[in-house]
Amino acid sequence: MSDILILGLGNEIVADDRFGYAVIDELSAHVPDGGIVEAVFAPLAGFGLLDFLKDRYAALIVDAIMTGNSSPGTLYFFTSGHLTPTRHLCGSHQISLPAALELGRKMGYDMPKRIDVLAAEAEDITTITESMTPAVESAVAKAVDQVLAWINEVSAEVNNVNKIAAIGS
Repeated sequence: MSDILILGLGNEIVADDRFGYAVIDELSAHVPDGGIVEAVFAPLAGFGLLDFLKDRYAALIVDAIMTGNSSPGTLYFFTSGHLTPTRHLCGSHQISLPAALELGRKMGYDMPKRIDVLAAEAEDITTITESMTPAVESAVAKAVDQVLAWINEVSAEVNNVNKIAAIGS
């Protein structure tokens, strides 16, 4: 299992809700298979995320968000400890991500030390279509650049942790 997970959430057939899918799709050209980074799309929430997250050092969740405070396509970055619910991190029929992580820890799962969120302000999360609105579509390339920068930063952390672990053994 890879140390670093990029987890795209959403629904690939619902307008701007396909943002996570689109970022993972674009990212696949930059993330080789079998390395310390794994990029996955999952149309899940709550408990369904635990199996993806366990046994990882860090995870970056990519999703759509509707705050109504910014223009569609605006990117938000939330660091560990400052998780803001995105469309799939919290819902009326799901457990929130922080609650799911706590439950995972209580079940004995090794949950990530760091979970960050990259989200795009959505305009339309109800229309059934495989096309995003233009503003959110234009945010995909910028999001991929931010994900790649995040991977570089976290990869350095993972390498340092692995060096320390090797010295201690």
